[in-house]
Amino acid sequence: MTQYGAGAGAAPTCPRHPQTISYVRCQRCGRPVCPQCQRPAPVGVQCVDCVAEGQKKVRQTRTISGGKVRHGAPVITYSIIGICVALFIGQMADYQTVTGWLAFNPVLAAHEPWRFLTSAFLHGSIPHILFNMYALYLVGSQLERALGRWRFIALYLLSALGGSTAILLLAKIGIGSWTGWTVGASGAVFGLFAALALTMRKVGANESQILALIAINLALGFFISNVSWQGHIGGLITGGLLGAAYLFGPREKRTQYSVWGTVGVAALLIGLIAVGL
Repeated sequence: MTQYGAGAGAAPTCPRHPQTISYVRCQRCGRPVCPQCQRPAPVGVQCVDCVAEGQKKVRQTRTISGGKVRHGAPVITYSIIGICVALFIGQMADYQTVTGWLAFNPVLAAHEPWRFLTSAFLHGSIPHILFNMYALYLVGSQLERALGRWRFIALYLLSALGGSTAILLLAKIGIGSWTGWTVGASGAVFGLFAALALTMRKVGANESQILALIAINLALGFFISNVSWQGHIGGLITGGLLGAAYLFGPREKRTQYSVWGTVGVAALLIGLIAVGL
């Protein structure tokens, strides 16, 4: 048996803290372990080194899309809501400056391309932001946990980009205003709706309610003035493409499919924007 300490008759000491005497031993490796290095085990205690080694052999739990499982608050969803609220306060303080600098307008898109994304964080009225933030809170908190953080960020931003791209392309062929201003997270939210419907299908849940919600809100865009149904359709299609890439790739290649799906959708949208401009 190996002796720990200054000599064979010395009191056993913790390998990590040689000045600390310990008569308690790790149940896995048998070395002395001081109170600072002890970790509870089903029987007795283990040292931190054995616990770390054991964790390496445990297969990490993944979400249905291959993302890392996270517990606690959906921080990305809350952050997006916080940005939207902060910018809306800025709009109320100086509407012309904030909206004029960040809203989407096809005429300005070529020289001020940030508008494709920043418009998804602005809103035109209190009911507008309340509806979108409530939808984002309900849907986003579920998707962020199901997809993982980076996929959720890509889904939101690319769905927003898809909405602005659709506005641009349809305005180019005379459907919509080429000089009109557009604000709102609706395009991005429709992308989340599409991804949530696919997520529910993936897990075998009944997606009829979310599909009905999508249909109703799409229809309202054609009957209510000042609603950008073009942006809704663009966000919905983009979210559907990304959701399919994130959820339906082979299990052993989910991450690769997610990465290349994100890159592919982004490249497609950039190509369509180039055509539109």
